[in-house]
Order: sequence, then C-alpha cells, then structure tokens
Amino acid sequence: MNAIVFSYTRKGAQLSLQVKMTLEALGYITDVYTSEKFMEVDPLLKKSMGFAKAAEQAFANNKVIVYIGSCGIAVRAIAPYIVSKTTDPAVISIDEGGNFIIPLLAGHIGGANNIARKLAIAVKGQPIVTTATDINGLFAVDEWAARNGYFLSNMVAAKAISAALVDGEEIAVKSSYPIVGELPKGLVLQERGGLGIIVGPNEIDIDKVFTTTLNIIPKVFTLGIGCRRNTPLENIENLILPQLKLMKISLHAIKEICSVDLKKDEQGLLAFAAKYNLPARFFSAAELAQQEGDFTPSALVLRVVGVDNVCERAAIAASAGNIILPKLSKNGVTMALAQVPITIDFNKM
Repeated sequence: MNAIVFSYTRKGAQLSLQVKMTLEALGYITDVYTSEKFMEVDPLLKKSMGFAKAAEQAFANNKVIVYIGSCGIAVRAIAPYIVSKTTDPAVISIDEGGNFIIPLLAGHIGGANNIARKLAIAVKGQPIVTTATDINGLFAVDEWAARNGYFLSNMVAAKAISAALVDGEEIAVKSSYPIVGELPKGLVLQERGGLGIIVGPNEIDIDKVFTTTLNIIPKVFTLGIGCRRNTPLENIENLILPQLKLMKISLHAIKEICSVDLKKDEQGLLAFAAKYNLPARFFSAAELAQQEGDFTPSALVLRVVGVDNVCERAAIAASAGNIILPKLSKNGVTMALAQVPITIDFNKM
C-alpha cells in the first residue's frame, strides 16, 4: 500500500517526516514531497511536481494522501479527481503546526478517520472527525466492512443504514456465520424486517427477508484449481462460474485461488485470477502432499505433478478449513472449494 505526503512550508516539510514515520508504521510505503526550497530540510524529501499533476498521480497510485497546509489547498487539489467513496483514496489535511488532523475523503471505507486518529496521537494534535456515526458513537457499517476486508453489495443501503442508526432506529441483522461478542448499539438479531444487514456468501437477499438489504460478504472460501497445460480461460470459467452460481456463492466471497506451483505460469489460470481480481497462490507438490484429509486421487495427476490431487489439497492448504465442494472436473479443469474458519465480530475494527 502506498501513501504520499505533500507540504508547502518549512515547518510543513519537517512535520511531513513525522507523518511519514507514522504511516510507515501502519504499513504504508510513503513518499514525502515539498517545494524545492525546502528539500534541504531532509534528504528524504522529494521535489513536488505541478499542483494539478501531483494530485492526479497521487489519486492514481496511492491509498492515502496527506496535505500539510490549509484545507483550501487540499480541497482545490483533489476536487477534479474525486469519483466515489468506494474507490477514492483516504485524503487528510493537517495544518503545518500539527494542531488539527482533518479527514476530508474516504473517512470510513478508505480508513481516513482511523488514520487521522493515529496521526493525531503521533503529532499530539486533535483529530477532527465529522462523520455522523463517529460523533454519535455509533456503528459505521462501511468502515467495519472495509477494515475487515468484507465486500459491501449496496452503498445506497449502507448510507440508509447509517442514517437510520443516527436517527435512533434499529437495524436487523442476520448472519450465515457465527456471531461473537455483543452487537453494537442499534443492531438487533432479527429474521425479518424493513432495513437489514445480511452477512453471508452472496450479494442477494435470497429469501427476501428484508425490504431493503445490505449484503456483506466476507472472504471465506479458497478455490483450488487444477488444469491441463495451456487450458484456455474460457474452460476455467465454464466450470467455475456456473458451479458458484449453483451454490449461491459470490466471487466476492473467494479469498484466493490456489494450485500447484507447476501452474504458476499457466496463462488461462492467471487470466482468470486477473479478470476477477483474485489473488493466486501456489504450493509445491511436497506441500500439497502434506495436507491431511480424504482426497480424490488421480494416478495421472500423481504421475505428472507428483501428488495425487491438486484442487482439493490446494484448497485445504490455503484455508486450514474444510472441503465444502469436493473435486469437480470438466474439459481438463478441476475445482474444489474449502471454507476458511470464520466468526463475525461487529466490534472488530
């Protein structure tokens, strides 16, 4: 994850180095830019390019953007590039004295509110968080989902839920997975209702239990894939996509695809991962052979690969869970699904 910090004064350049340290402690690879005359402050400082070009590239390449200076500078810089709260980077404005740390954009999904709080502690300033759920101490469904890596099906419904919570209404919750801990204020376990949250493996309210539904999809499945050499993307899709649809499992619920390392350059497999934005993970034959369980053996696979099964063993190796779909085969492709152990904690941030 990349972050970038812009400053425009000497004090701002000095502060930017402290901001860089904090962001890097949070896991962000961080560059710091300032005006040419203030680069002498520290060798880590880079010369900032033109105002508009810098903002355009920052939006394209970074998850976090920090402007040290007036809010007006930040607002004018980012205005042409704002697209959506689901995709925009976190943008934070800090005055050059480090007194006030203000999340301007992507407060919840992009994590700007949380980052602002961390920066405030580091620079001994005051975070200025203005989102309604935060100032009222209420559950922020979009922030919770983003922090846990869960997919939100409907941002309109997410906004409606936040507005309802702020207005004192209760939100119904239903989950396909075990819930641990207490529910946050305003959330109630309920099988049917008007406005509700369903935590599960797909983005539809299959049983129509709520009038307006926000589906939240954790990544709880690993997809093991085996295939013959030079298998085309279409053959892989023709097995996997209909089967997931049949099982009512969204691609958003897939944590990663996995296979044997002999397939790490298999173009059809890599194309499938890229097309559906899925991480790909590969195991050696020895690692697959170490997996325990009752797997579907193949003498041909054993002879070619060095282990008797790829898809089931890979799914287990990646998940440390249980097989929920044993090996299926079609047109030279095999697949298996395993479920990652999961509990839902609405207080986990």
